Amino acid sequence: MSGSADRLPRLLALVPYLMSHPGAQVGEVAGVFGLSEKQLIDDLQLVWMCGLPGHTPGDLIDVSWDGGEIIIDNADTIGRPLRLGIDEASALLVALRMLAATPELAEVPGDALPRVMAKLERAAGEGAATVSSQVAVDVDAAPDALPRVREGLTKGRRLSLRYYVQGRDEVTPREVDPMRVVVVDGRAYLEGWCYRAEAMRLFRLDRVLGVDVLDVPADPPAGAEPRDVAAGVFRPSPTDELVELELSAAGRWVAEYYPCEQVTELGEGRLRVALRARDEDWILKLALRLGDTGRVVSPPDMAETVRREAGRALALYAHHS
Repeated sequence: MSGSADRLPRLLALVPYLMSHPGAQVGEVAGVFGLSEKQLIDDLQLVWMCGLPGHTPGDLIDVSWDGGEIIIDNADTIGRPLRLGIDEASALLVALRMLAATPELAEVPGDALPRVMAKLERAAGEGAATVSSQVAVDVDAAPDALPRVREGLTKGRRLSLRYYVQGRDEVTPREVDPMRVVVVDGRAYLEGWCYRAEAMRLFRLDRVLGVDVLDVPADPPAGAEPRDVAAGVFRPSPTDELVELELSAAGRWVAEYYPCEQVTELGEGRLRVALRARDEDWILKLALRLGDTGRVVSPPDMAETVRREAGRALALYAHHS
């Protein structure tokens, strides 16, 4: 079973989904989140141990799945007001942005979630803006992306997308035969056959700038199959730079969450891992997310970049604390 830290974004999406879908079936929910039924039940077992401090039955979330029907109760206790520091508010903002990207919440009317995020941003100040810039791409995403994608799926029509590619900082036109919408790590993705790439691709809906439903039947090749996204969407390339990190016991989740080429036990729960980084920005975000639970040890220039950016972040935090 993977550690709870790497599942946090998914659990933050799972709990409100279950609260808004009383009686949902295990198989149905597993399909929505791109999980096997066993993986979903593992998550439910973790939810069952979550709640308020005290850890008595009245403090914890109550969840059951007897007969395949999922019932969740006592989850509203997580809404109790808390006093948050800048770093805590910033971390909560990251989770809320992931939650807001899920398909089910995207269709909920009202502005409660945006108002909560706005209050947290004001409370956290510049520190929250700094963290946000490390985890989110500021693009003018199409507000109707999800309804349009679902229309294409329902009607069996090809989609024309304008899609922002973060790694190249460019907008590309795509024609896609849609196959499904999945939620991975709290983010919603369209999966389908991309004619530009001539391969199956996943498209983050918060990076879709425009969607048109074409008057052309969707007709993906016979061999086009959805990917197994249970382990996440990241797939390293052999040409990506090999990076080594040393992780404390609290940072071991990296070895479970990302594909590692080498994992070495260092004692006392610590690990040394080697993994492929698709670009410097990606490893920088991972290193800042780890904080004092991990550090980049090689290559030296990347380790120096991380130290420099971490120093800047700490200086901003000290200024606002």
